[in-house]
Amino acid sequence: MTDSNRSRPVAGAALLRGHVTDAITAAAWDEIAESGYSRMSMEAVARRAGVGKAAIYRRWASKQAMIEQIVADLAWNAVPVPDTGSLRGDVARYVADATDARNDERMTRIVADLGAEATRNPRLAQAFYSALRQPRRDAGAAMLRRAIERGELPADLDTDLALDCLVGLAHARPQTLSVAGDLVDPYPQQRLVDVILTALTACRAALEP
Repeated sequence: MTDSNRSRPVAGAALLRGHVTDAITAAAWDEIAESGYSRMSMEAVARRAGVGKAAIYRRWASKQAMIEQIVADLAWNAVPVPDTGSLRGDVARYVADATDARNDERMTRIVADLGAEATRNPRLAQAFYSALRQPRRDAGAAMLRRAIERGELPADLDTDLALDCLVGLAHARPQTLSVAGDLVDPYPQQRLVDVILTALTACRAALEP
């Protein structure tokens, strides 16, 4: 059935079939992974998805609107919150989850490309970093709160600085290695966990002058 022959509900709104949306989304990711955001075209996405361009424009007004939405809906929004009963166990699980995400080479290429594009595109940057950065920090913040309650971290912890250390070492550093072509981290996970724990205990709030 062609796009023009699809039945429409009352009020003239297009019937947005879920499997078509899924096909378009998958095609868009494939195009970014292979060609990059700047070279991706709606025509190429439609061709790869096996749909007409009209099917895409029923859902999104532009390429940017499409990418902003599918970035926001991506599974990376659901960052697991480790709860092993100890800070060391939680950090080890957090690092392991970050390493697993890094091993997805296709998604690593997509993240690297969108990150580069975000430096030139403020609207995309807002969507990209909200979807990628904030869930990681939220999961880390939950870990830190529990560690403070257990007495494993000081009550005067500088949470923002601690999250910079945790997220930066667990997520940003591995991404940098991947983009640079270093597919194997030269340091074992346990050493990275030790470094993060040392950094966290040092992140005390600055004393007022």
